[in-house]
Amino acid sequence: MATRLERLEFSVGLKDQASGKLGRLRANMDKMTGAVSKQFGQARDGALGAVATGYSIHQMVAPAIDLNRALGEVSSLGRADTGLAVLQAEAQKFAMAYGGSAAEVIRAGYEIQSAIDGLTDNELARFTTASGVLAKASKADVETMTSYMGTMYGIFKRTADEMGKSRWVEEIAGQTAYAVGLFKSSGPEMSAAFTALGANATAAGRSAAEQMAILGTLQATMSGSESGTKYKAFLAGVGTAQKALGLTFTDTQGNMLGMVDILDKIQGKFGDTLSVAESDQLKKAFGSDEAVSLIKQLMMDTDGLKANMANIANIKGMDNVTSMAAKMTDIWGRLGGTVNVLAGSFGQKLLPPLEEIVGKGVAVLQTLIRWIDLAPNLARWVGYGAMVVMGLAGGMGLLTTAIAINRVAMLALGGPLKPLIFLYKLLNAETRLAMLAQWKLNLAFLANPAFWIVGIIVVLIAAVGALIYWWDDLKAAFLDTAWGQAIMRTIEAVMAPFRALGETWDWLQQKLGLATTPTPAAISAATGAPQGAIESMATSLTTAQPIGPLSSLEQARTPAVPAGGVLRSTTNQINRGNSKQVNIGSQTFNVQSSLSPGELAEQMALQAG
Repeated sequence: MATRLERLEFSVGLKDQASGKLGRLRANMDKMTGAVSKQFGQARDGALGAVATGYSIHQMVAPAIDLNRALGEVSSLGRADTGLAVLQAEAQKFAMAYGGSAAEVIRAGYEIQSAIDGLTDNELARFTTASGVLAKASKADVETMTSYMGTMYGIFKRTADEMGKSRWVEEIAGQTAYAVGLFKSSGPEMSAAFTALGANATAAGRSAAEQMAILGTLQATMSGSESGTKYKAFLAGVGTAQKALGLTFTDTQGNMLGMVDILDKIQGKFGDTLSVAESDQLKKAFGSDEAVSLIKQLMMDTDGLKANMANIANIKGMDNVTSMAAKMTDIWGRLGGTVNVLAGSFGQKLLPPLEEIVGKGVAVLQTLIRWIDLAPNLARWVGYGAMVVMGLAGGMGLLTTAIAINRVAMLALGGPLKPLIFLYKLLNAETRLAMLAQWKLNLAFLANPAFWIVGIIVVLIAAVGALIYWWDDLKAAFLDTAWGQAIMRTIEAVMAPFRALGETWDWLQQKLGLATTPTPAAISAATGAPQGAIESMATSLTTAQPIGPLSSLEQARTPAVPAGGVLRSTTNQINRGNSKQVNIGSQTFNVQSSLSPGELAEQMALQAG
């Protein structure tokens, strides 16, 4: 029997079950992400198309919607439709002549209507247009100038009613525009000045031209609100100042003199310049520093102040303000205003059918609201369903995003990995094949149960080989223990019937003459070997001398391993997806006992071969 298993080589080819599955998985993932991307793209295109269509329709009728809203605001103050038509016509003329929006001008009419009672349709339109033209000429917005016109009407209401509101508003607009240009002020600053001043100067009998000239002159060194505050302080102290200074600042009827006359009397008492003591005296007389500051500034050029008052008073209409507004408007502004008017007029004709359609939609939404109130649980579950659908869509979107980011990351890693790939290519073919095979085997390990089966077989073979090699030691160690001896006795008891059966069979063969020993002549006839050689070998075997190993058995056989080694063969088998097994090995037997005639015949046959 063999005492040592000297060599056992084998190679196992595993069918690659992982590559195909992973390929199909990747294809399915690509198909899924492509479908998700396509559906999201269609949803995006559809939503954008719907939004774009709605936005286009809204933009087409937006000027008309804005215009109707402005007309509705004015109508809420009790203005009839005839007045609204006049107001709209004037606003559209303004927009085409000076640019801007007709709706903005109509909203200015709302401010005028709120501030001034009793305006006719034409007066309202005239006030509104004058405010818009003044805003353009004075570099202000229509809302600010509309508020200014309301303030001025409150200050000069008696004069406006006596002159006629339409004539008065045109005169005030012209004078304001001239003052703004003369003193390098602005509409908002002039409005702030009159707002701070209030009706104090008008109550003292001073004209609008004089007030504008004084406030405009002061604005050369201060803001509009500050100029109004100083003028107001001067008016508040002029009555007591004339007593303290021993001067008269009123006429024979008790009305305050004009600003130029008062300044002339102060100059006659103190001279063209004021010392510190004189300034203190004026301060005590007028009761404030603001009044003294106004006197000092206006005293420097009383002739210019007088001339400016006269020039402003000569403005009786809107010719200058219209000219200023036209110079500040370019053709592009007029084009924009004209397009706005055209879109508003066109949209007003389209709005009735659109409003009817939108009204149907509003009715449907109101019905849904009523249903929600009637069936809140159903509405809640509908909301849950919508949330689930949106959540699933969001999840698929996140999955697609993650896959796309992963692909982009892999592309980004291609550049940094190129040096490593280059080094990898420099390795010898055997190393590359080993790394590739190792990777594929690891992958197959995770996916293919055949690897486990082959592994178990390898372990069993290794265990059997180890058991054969260390059998005597293991048996001795095993029999040294009491439980080992008990197990062996049990095994011997179980095997005893089989051993007895074998001995009975041998005895029966001998009795029946079936077990015969072949003679040298029979062996020679069967094998063709010389009978003398057989007799000589039989004689040597009877001496019980052990024979050495035969040269034909001892010589190492070349294993039929493909080029590239067992690993290369395994790799090729994995790539082809085929299952194959090749066993290569050689055994050497050391015979230490006499051979039976049958064994002797076998050995002679091998030698002859």
